[in-house]
Amino acid sequence: MSLLPRRWRLPYVALLAAVGLLLSVSELQSYRLRGGDRPWEPFLWEFSSVAIIGGLALGLHALVGRLGGRPWPRQLAVHAVALPLFSLAHIGGMFGLRLLVYGLLGQDYQVFELPRLLVYEGGKDAVSYVSFCLISRGIWMARAAAQRTQELERARRELAEARLARLADQVQPHFLFNTLNLISSVMYEDVAAADRLLCQLADLLRQTLAAQQRVEHTLDEELALVAPFLALMQARFGPERLLVRIEADAAARACRLPALLLLAPVENAVKHDVARHRGRVTVSVVAGCASGRLRLRVSNHGDTPAPEAAPDPDGGLGLRNLRERLQARYGDAACVEFGPDGAGMSLALELPCAC
Repeated sequence: MSLLPRRWRLPYVALLAAVGLLLSVSELQSYRLRGGDRPWEPFLWEFSSVAIIGGLALGLHALVGRLGGRPWPRQLAVHAVALPLFSLAHIGGMFGLRLLVYGLLGQDYQVFELPRLLVYEGGKDAVSYVSFCLISRGIWMARAAAQRTQELERARRELAEARLARLADQVQPHFLFNTLNLISSVMYEDVAAADRLLCQLADLLRQTLAAQQRVEHTLDEELALVAPFLALMQARFGPERLLVRIEADAAARACRLPALLLLAPVENAVKHDVARHRGRVTVSVVAGCASGRLRLRVSNHGDTPAPEAAPDPDGGLGLRNLRERLQARYGDAACVEFGPDGAGMSLALELPCAC
């Protein structure tokens, strides 16, 4: 039984028992027609044959597996030697069991002459051998195909994870450089404020590093990074210039998404609007979940129109990075929309909600 995985042992024994029972019942009918008066004999004959065949089939299955991938001439040569051995082992084991039982019961057992026996049983064994080889070959091919499929899926998953990790690595430097630029403008005006902002930034970076190691986390954990960042920006610009609104229901907060997905869009909303407006700007992060889809919207609205300015290449990089991350993670199941929204800009995301 060592050739058979543990979980398949009981089903295999049950299969052999079912086959032996069917053959025994069929043989019993012929046995009675011939005038036999010991009904247990057909069961002994068939079960002794099935028991030996069952063990030999496992060995044959292992042999076919070992020969897989070898040149066909070599496989045929091995089978030419293995077939007679298979038949001899079957005949010897089967009749050995029968003679043992008959001897224990004190009954005589008539055996055909050896040449006739070898021809009769050998022909049946040849058919069984070829059938088992074909079945075994199919099982090994199916197993190899399943393993190739698993390896392909694992390779695709690892490639996607590596791509996501590469894209996530781009988020933190982008966010860090822009934040340092914002803080640097305060340094010569208010040293204490700049020092406080740097301490808050250090705490935020520690949190983002921990989040980046997880690759994926819940929206609630993502908002736990967005909120301190916006608080940092409020300290930079002042609460009278930057208003923050974060709204997300419980179902949306439980959805999982790539780590640090919202930090760059929120950072861009602050950079491209608060830094350019002279008046008050409201930055909103709104999330909801419906029909198994997570809908996110990052928007900003200023009280006064923003001055005309050329598109910022960093902003383009951030949006392109976000699209690539969603494409790598969700494929066509996620969608991104970005454009004007009244007096400001809005970024809308929709992706599957996986809890």
